[in-house]
Amino acid sequence: MDPIEPPGKPTPPVAAAAFAVHVFTACGAACALLALIAAVHADWPQMFVWLGIALFIDGVDGTLARRLRVAEVLPRWSGDVLDLVVDILTYVFVPGYALAASGLLPHAVAIPLGIVIVVTGTLYFADRLMKTSDYYFRGFPALWNVAAFYLFLVKPTPWLAAVSIALLAALTFVPFHVVHPVRIAHLRVLTTAALVVWTLLAVLAVVENLDPGFWTVAGLCLLAVYFVGVGFLRRHHP
Repeated sequence: MDPIEPPGKPTPPVAAAAFAVHVFTACGAACALLALIAAVHADWPQMFVWLGIALFIDGVDGTLARRLRVAEVLPRWSGDVLDLVVDILTYVFVPGYALAASGLLPHAVAIPLGIVIVVTGTLYFADRLMKTSDYYFRGFPALWNVAAFYLFLVKPTPWLAAVSIALLAALTFVPFHVVHPVRIAHLRVLTTAALVVWTLLAVLAVVENLDPGFWTVAGLCLLAVYFVGVGFLRRHHP
């Protein structure tokens, strides 16, 4: 028997529904292309719109895949590989380009730091131990889309931004724990509420052309502290 064929052939509607989940995930790559086009034209709010849509897709496609048993129904297609390809584009490559081209960094180190982002981010996604058994991330989880969003929002001095990127790249390989905002059971209600508020504030910041009021920025920064800090409250240490 061919090892990639399922033991029982699924019905066409079941197979179509399962494949639709893969198409949905692959739409994240389309978002990456549209975000890159916006970045090339220095339309940063539009870029973050597409990266935000990609982030939403990444947040829900796993739940859909598990509910429809996509891995069992369509073993030929690897959802894990597809997800990693899209994640590298949307979490790493496009933000890396944006930060290198934005003018937020000193000219002398902008491209080298962009290279650091894509190299360390790609290595992170190749790490088989990037997540713990209870779904916490190990190290800075290559969320360069989020890091870029905060840098565009806060607009620190160029050298401070450069140091921040270098520090995050180094933290990629430091085994502290970062919460997965969807899959972690511990403090799930509070984390979900924080995620909803973060999303609303982030949308507001983009609508206001990445130049929102003080309280929007302060709220987003406090929520970032929460998402980082909750990883240190992890109960289980396998």
